[in-house]
Amino acid sequence: MRRRLLLLGIIANFLLIGSFLYYWGDGLVQSMGQNLSLKFYNGVLNIYVPSLLSVQGEGTPSAYRDVTASMYPAIAYNEERLWYESQEESLSYYENLAAAENAQAKQILKENQEAVEMAKVDETVSSAERKEEKEESVKTSFDDGKKMTINRKKLEDFDYLRQTFYQVDNTTTIGKDQLNADKLLEPDMKVDMNVDGPQILIYHTHSQEAYKDSRPGDASTSVVGVGDYLTELLEEEGFEVLHHKGEYDVGDRDHAYSNAAPSVEKLLKEHPSIQVVIDLHRDGVNENTHLVTEQNGKKMAKIMFFNGLSRTTAAGDIAYLKNPYIDENLAFSFQMQLAAAEYYPDLTRRIYLKGYRFNMHFCPKSMLVEVGAQTNTFEEAKNSMEPLADLLAKVLKNEG
Repeated sequence: MRRRLLLLGIIANFLLIGSFLYYWGDGLVQSMGQNLSLKFYNGVLNIYVPSLLSVQGEGTPSAYRDVTASMYPAIAYNEERLWYESQEESLSYYENLAAAENAQAKQILKENQEAVEMAKVDETVSSAERKEEKEESVKTSFDDGKKMTINRKKLEDFDYLRQTFYQVDNTTTIGKDQLNADKLLEPDMKVDMNVDGPQILIYHTHSQEAYKDSRPGDASTSVVGVGDYLTELLEEEGFEVLHHKGEYDVGDRDHAYSNAAPSVEKLLKEHPSIQVVIDLHRDGVNENTHLVTEQNGKKMAKIMFFNGLSRTTAAGDIAYLKNPYIDENLAFSFQMQLAAAEYYPDLTRRIYLKGYRFNMHFCPKSMLVEVGAQTNTFEEAKNSMEPLADLLAKVLKNEG
């Protein structure tokens, strides 16, 4: 009888363990990796500041990371390099979703246009005003005004704002405190045009990025050549522009952002008049994806604004990758995106939000722009600088 009871007990234990693993196994395996990291940080802290462990609550690994990083900068640098450089900077792994994203963006624009048309029906306007509206609707010049109007009231809806204007990478998170339409639209982006020296800096973390028909070794047909044309157009708008052509990804793409950072910082110190920093890139997508739109009768590469949040889903805010200008960066890209939606529908993809900072911490008005991809022609990429320069002028002169 005892043996039977013992056997039944063993079977019951196996059943309980099996049920536990079935329901909780995935979470257990995932947490093991996090626990290993915490054990490492705890080990360092236990040697040097054991008192911290006794007062530190569970589930807040950021404190361990911050203290450990302050004592061992190499740990912070290594984590930054592994994530911020190798995994994050290529920005290409998520781009297979571009086709679906473009289709969704078109649907959103269609819905917005329908909403505008419905509002017009409800308005009481004179026949002369109706005629004027009709005449305006067929104009296509860049300077003829908005082609559509985004409903500002709808922007107050966080879900609408996030889904319409943003693509949030699964490595990071963002909430209503940062994606708030009033907060994003409040900052005045107007630059001081009377300063002595350049107001805008354009540079390329990835200067070697080329297009479908770029000539090997000819920078004038690469993303650098696109930067040349943007510089020319912005100067025609009255800005003074410094186009920096330093190469930071030659033979070592994995450290391009770290390589570029000292130069950007030095340029800003040498030219305190600079108020806007633009890092111009070319994206990488699946070979059967063509990011193209037509504006004013020209085929143009679609552009995408990009923001780093210095925050990961796993670790939370990253203290040693601090960016004091995140809110200003977000406001800049959103005001550009909103202007693009109204003046050049279908020109831009949704703003991409990712976890780290991508050298956007040197200046409040910092912007990373992806101009098309390797499947675009150089001419398509160059053409898209015309509306981009116009949008920058509208936002930076507060004329939008």
